[in-house]
Amino acid sequence: MRLGRKGADTGQRPLTWRADQLEEALAVGGSELDPEPVAAATDLVDKVRQRWAIKGGRTVVALAGATGSGKSSLFNALVGEEVSTIGARRPTTATATAAVWGPEPAEELLEWLGIHRRHQVRTGAPAGTADPLDGLVLIDLPDFDSREVAHRVEADRVLGRADVFVWVTDPQKYADARLHEDYLRPLQDHEAVMLVVLNQVDRIPSPEAVEQLKADLARLVAADGAGEFEVIGTSARLQQGLDDLRGEIGEVVGARTAAEQRLVGDLRGTARELRAGVADTEPARGKDEDAALVDALKRSAGVPVVLEAVRKDYLRQAGSRAGWPFTRWIGALRPDPLRRLRLGDDRAGGAGISPSDVRTVLGRSSLPAPSPAARSGVALATRRVGEAAGASLPPRWAEAVAQAATPGDGALADALDQAVMGTPLRARNPAWWSVLGFLQLLLAACAVVGLLWLALLAVLGWLQVPMEAPTWGPVPIPLLLLGGGLVLGLVLAALAKVLARSGARHRRAVVDGRLTEAVRGVATEHVRRPVEAVLERHRRTRQHLDAVLS
Repeated sequence: MRLGRKGADTGQRPLTWRADQLEEALAVGGSELDPEPVAAATDLVDKVRQRWAIKGGRTVVALAGATGSGKSSLFNALVGEEVSTIGARRPTTATATAAVWGPEPAEELLEWLGIHRRHQVRTGAPAGTADPLDGLVLIDLPDFDSREVAHRVEADRVLGRADVFVWVTDPQKYADARLHEDYLRPLQDHEAVMLVVLNQVDRIPSPEAVEQLKADLARLVAADGAGEFEVIGTSARLQQGLDDLRGEIGEVVGARTAAEQRLVGDLRGTARELRAGVADTEPARGKDEDAALVDALKRSAGVPVVLEAVRKDYLRQAGSRAGWPFTRWIGALRPDPLRRLRLGDDRAGGAGISPSDVRTVLGRSSLPAPSPAARSGVALATRRVGEAAGASLPPRWAEAVAQAATPGDGALADALDQAVMGTPLRARNPAWWSVLGFLQLLLAACAVVGLLWLALLAVLGWLQVPMEAPTWGPVPIPLLLLGGGLVLGLVLAALAKVLARSGARHRRAVVDGRLTEAVRGVATEHVRRPVEAVLERHRRTRQHLDAVLS
């Protein structure tokens, strides 16, 4: 038998530490844990602290059994007096009765147990010797299958606070479903604080039949998961088996660990029930879902519109810096694509108001609102992130992850807009703008000089003032300056366009990378981080519950 073994396992962890771990699991797990076991666990933590605060080392042993099992007769036999009422009319026991061994005060413990019928046992131990049962509080409970609801409630209440269970059954009811399903099966963590008694063995015709029934009862108890026991056969009428029962109870009373063992069993059982609602691991982060989320957020934030504006802005600036000087004024007539979106350039306009001033008042850029398709894409992407993150979690946790992955539309839209506004959309001007720009001005100057020179020669010719233009080979230098400046200027302008298109693609790619990082930051802050917070709570809840079970 397991009851009262010296050095019985209490998990090598302090009882109060386990209670703290369970309480922390409840706090961290929150509404993601099943409310019914949470309520039971909360009450259990309170019970542990109340029981552990009671002074003294007494052990509470409860005799529990069905109607007619003879537990009151067994109680009286152990006490040695007619303390508990016995009669033919059932149910007989209406309230719990306590018998107290030893001089150690028991009032505080009995008040906590809520037992008012008390009997101080006069020990029969020889003078100068200690009674092995000193420190015992033996309780005779009402029948747990009584027809009276109040009796059953009283039995369950005291059983919830007892340190040791002595299950008393008889040859007729030892296989009763209520005993096995309602009491023994839930007590798989309490093997160290249980005893199984087959009473009224005097009614069994032969010793062989007694052993057969005891073995059958032990088998049923083991099948319940309550543990492997050597069933004690007793007969209160013939005083049979009482010494064995007293010896087992005396052993556990002497060890003075039953209260801790019982409470550890309660904590483990409750933690195991809660643990069923927590997964063994957290799902791995889904890179595909994250990438899809960033893409959807970019579309919702208007990043494609911004990138097109960046490309056009680069082409416009390249044309104004390195284009043909005689047509640059045309580009000046085109609106700044970034300033139209209140992005990029922050120079004040004619009224002295800069784009940042407008953004401060409006709180937003002038990017177009996301289309219904873009909003649907974000909703789908966030849902997929939530589904992937909660794929292997229990339903309550999976639902919490899904909710965390779906932020409010307003907050997300504002965060995306701020991310776009805060991203640099321009970079240092490339060197070839200055080089080609200088060459264009030089060629334009040559063309102007050549034109003016030719005009001067025409005027002098009209005035019949003889003057010959110098030549370079067969070509007059003024004509060479004019033609060369124009042709080479157009060639450089064409080259500038080719370089500008290439540079615009590069600038677009650079800004795309910046915006992607900015949007990824929004996704992390508003979607991924809340999801990871739920997963972290899930991990900590599991760790605390596993600590209770350790």
